[in-house]
Amino acid sequence: MNDERVVLIAPERKLGLAGPLVFLAGPTWTGPWQAEATAILGRLDPTIHVANPRRPIRSDDDFGPAQYAEQVDWETEHLRRAGQHGVVLFWLAREHNHRCDRAYAQTTRFELAEWKEMHRRDGVKLAVGIEAGFTGARYIRRRFAQECPTVTIQDSLEATCRDAIALIRGPAATR
Repeated sequence: MNDERVVLIAPERKLGLAGPLVFLAGPTWTGPWQAEATAILGRLDPTIHVANPRRPIRSDDDFGPAQYAEQVDWETEHLRRAGQHGVVLFWLAREHNHRCDRAYAQTTRFELAEWKEMHRRDGVKLAVGIEAGFTGARYIRRRFAQECPTVTIQDSLEATCRDAIALIRGPAATR
């Protein structure tokens, strides 16, 4: 296994990446939780690779059709890699700035349902956390309790990252 940690930020790729990968799934038009998660994961286990879909753009104007296709393809590739060799970490961060032209976290909600079913069907490892104030949290918690009772839903990003590391390395790794 490669002991040098790689943090990929969309649309970066690295061929031949060996070792577990944590994909940071969750809303991107909110606070910079991905940077915080990357730091926490690095502190807990400095050898685990991270895929961060939050690319450095300033507005929707920087994100045309070509960038959109590239982003979706990048996310699909790295979600699959994390699903096979690591953990898909969902952090459902609350909305900070409301946008009337788009439902908050619409892509995240779709992906969460997709990966919930992959967890049920294929045993994909999921770490899920919900920040206080995320709309629809009660429903998500109820559906996971019904369908995926082994997935613990955390209330903090730190605890969610600890779950991700424990799913890769075992529970003793985060003590």
